[in-house]
Amino acid sequence: MSSADRTHLNERTSVPDHGPADCKTAGIRMHVEDISAGGNAALEPGVFFEMGATLPDAAPHPAPALEIPLPGVDDAEGARVPEGLPPVVDAHVHVFPEPLCEAVWAWFARHGWPIRYRLHAPQLVEFLQARGVDHLVALHYAHKPGVARELNRFVAQLVRRYPQVTGMATVFPGEDGDETILREAFDLGLAGVKLHSHVQCFDMQSPGMHRIYALCARLGKPLIMHVGREPKSPAYACDPYALCDSRRLEAVLHGYPELRVCVPHLGADEYAEYQRLIEDHENLWLDTTMALARYLPLPDPPALEDLRADRIMFGSDLPNIPYAWDRELRHLAAMGLAQDRLTRLLSTNAGEFYGIDLPPPVNQHAPVERI
Repeated sequence: MSSADRTHLNERTSVPDHGPADCKTAGIRMHVEDISAGGNAALEPGVFFEMGATLPDAAPHPAPALEIPLPGVDDAEGARVPEGLPPVVDAHVHVFPEPLCEAVWAWFARHGWPIRYRLHAPQLVEFLQARGVDHLVALHYAHKPGVARELNRFVAQLVRRYPQVTGMATVFPGEDGDETILREAFDLGLAGVKLHSHVQCFDMQSPGMHRIYALCARLGKPLIMHVGREPKSPAYACDPYALCDSRRLEAVLHGYPELRVCVPHLGADEYAEYQRLIEDHENLWLDTTMALARYLPLPDPPALEDLRADRIMFGSDLPNIPYAWDRELRHLAAMGLAQDRLTRLLSTNAGEFYGIDLPPPVNQHAPVERI
């Protein structure tokens, strides 16, 4: 391993040493269950892990929005996808092995919001299918070095069990054998890569990240990475406002024009910047995750009619949401969007980005009333 990717795989700290000498180091401390290297998910409960990455200096930014846990919302939920919508691909749902799921939900309860649907992976898939969602994209991320292979095998098994699921791979940027881990995951049938800067604390210009970009570009694999600055929690030991400036992503887009990238949450909170980026770059997509719910204490995003129609995908963030599963779908059904734009947003764009083989779009029902 080069000094640029040196990672200390101590049980309590792992700090990839990369970036220029004038960089600062940041880390994240997360209470999770450890997944052993064995073939089964043997777990050691109650262990804290610290992760870090060297980060270029950044200008100061505002304080985080989520200073305390936000409240749950007891809004009504529908029994099915709202009438009037075309087929729905939920391009952003989270799946983890059960003990890790429970740890993530406990973290959200302390530092984010209460989880309304405590559904483990098979339950989540069947919940959405029973309510009329046609396809879903399963996402996860490695919170520390050494666990990605087990997580990737877990998602690959889910994909084999449910053909209506497209699964992403993950890796901890800069860890030993990162390219091999991803190639193995692609061989298992996983379709692309998911990363989360707030959790993994990576510098977008680190050597480990450049290896991921190059591999995905070379193999034609999409990369979805949470590199928007929000929603930010003070529980993160690394500062998303230092890591996630949209200008840093633009440098990646310029450097890897063949790399397809999706940024969740419409790029929150840099909505205007990401609106420009999807106009200027053919290799960038955004998803709507939580941005349409009117829940987070953030400015409103741009109107969907003002965003490039072929670059926006619907995503729910299930199960990690505090409101009704169909809240954003009901908002979409009531917006009066042109049918072609709605079809692209709910299915076609995700099909093109993730390589999902979807049937030709067909209108399901008559339009619904505005709400």
